[in-house]
Amino acid sequence: MTVPRGAYRSWGGLSAQGSEIVDAADWIERPDRFRRPVLAYGNGRSYGDSCLNSRGSLIDARSLANVQTFDRETGLLTCGAGLLLDRLLDIVVPAGWFPCVTPGTSFVTIGGALANDVHGKNHHAAGTFGCHVRAFELMRSDGQRILCAPDMNADLFAATIGGFGLTGLITQVTLQLMPIRSAAMEQEVLHFDSLDGFFGLAAESDSTHDYTVAWIDALASGRHFGRGVFFRANHAPDFGFLPPQPGRNLRFPIEPPFPLINRVTLSAFNWLYRHSQPRGAAPRRVPYRPFFYPLDRIRDWNRAYGPQGLRQFQCAVPMAGARRAVEEMLHRTLAAGEASFLTVLKLFGAKRSPGLMSFPIQGATLTLDFPNRGARTEALLTELDRIAIEAGGRVNPYKDARMSAATFQASFPQWRDFATHIDPGFSSDFWRRVSDG
Repeated sequence: MTVPRGAYRSWGGLSAQGSEIVDAADWIERPDRFRRPVLAYGNGRSYGDSCLNSRGSLIDARSLANVQTFDRETGLLTCGAGLLLDRLLDIVVPAGWFPCVTPGTSFVTIGGALANDVHGKNHHAAGTFGCHVRAFELMRSDGQRILCAPDMNADLFAATIGGFGLTGLITQVTLQLMPIRSAAMEQEVLHFDSLDGFFGLAAESDSTHDYTVAWIDALASGRHFGRGVFFRANHAPDFGFLPPQPGRNLRFPIEPPFPLINRVTLSAFNWLYRHSQPRGAAPRRVPYRPFFYPLDRIRDWNRAYGPQGLRQFQCAVPMAGARRAVEEMLHRTLAAGEASFLTVLKLFGAKRSPGLMSFPIQGATLTLDFPNRGARTEALLTELDRIAIEAGGRVNPYKDARMSAATFQASFPQWRDFATHIDPGFSSDFWRRVSDG
């Protein structure tokens, strides 16, 4: 599923105002012909404004979608930066390979995954997407085409991984894939009754399972506060490979004039979700797509949040203060009367990204999302920012649509070093909001 051409919005519902749209091939041929500043646009799955560039130019990178080389013996693949992860999976999984790191949707471009240095359910084992990037080509606004690798233009390599697309147009990427013996996952589902239960399961599972994540019932209070469902999985050792079959793709049927996510509907959903999950730790074999990308089957699911869109919040907090910070954030959300549909909690590991501005740090990461109700939502998110920063943590830029410059700069004190690598012809709504310039 791709964003229709002409609908240049973020997944949270923000839109680029007055942008000139440029095909990547045209910009590569004559970058001096188009309005500046410019910014690459992938498939619009960033939640905030890091993919938007109002009153400048957006370079639609999706025409850069070819697979150039794929070594089926070593798992080394080079592709255009506009290739969708969804398409890459159709190519590599039947050949016995898988991305070392994948985010929670397959509808992202490879260039977008690199520019945001995305993480997945296996950060504790594999780190971020950038840990497995072997090289990429970067085109700057002055027409230079620069090959970047850990040992070649290393500073620009580090600045571009997780660099929000601000260092130039990524044209092609070389990835190292991981071998798998099956297109299925061996998954275990465990219920827990408190935050202590989550942290105990996570600590136990990180050494035995490559993929771990938990869903939290954000409306539970009193003795049920912090309850949830913990998922852990490994690639099944042998289940055979089938030709890629498109899953049933449902379209969210309406564009409601108001948010369908509220405390009443979410209470019903949370009850159904908890009770639909099997109990007991017996492993079950499940296809890889519903495990990694459960919402990809529903097109335009973000419509459920209403015409004002949604605001997503994600933070990472060092382990020493993680338990206390997560508890406070969940209590604040309850007190504010807000309803978070997707409340996700997991642990990040110690493996460091090569990216200068990569988001994950060792500790816990909490993700919440809310219908955008204006000042009421802004006030809660500002309070969540404060809790994260005071705990020594940070707020995720590519999930953000409103954090202050002070919050961003406290999250990433190295931001000035990063700024020296930004292409002078590139900018974004996000960068103008959080930087001094």
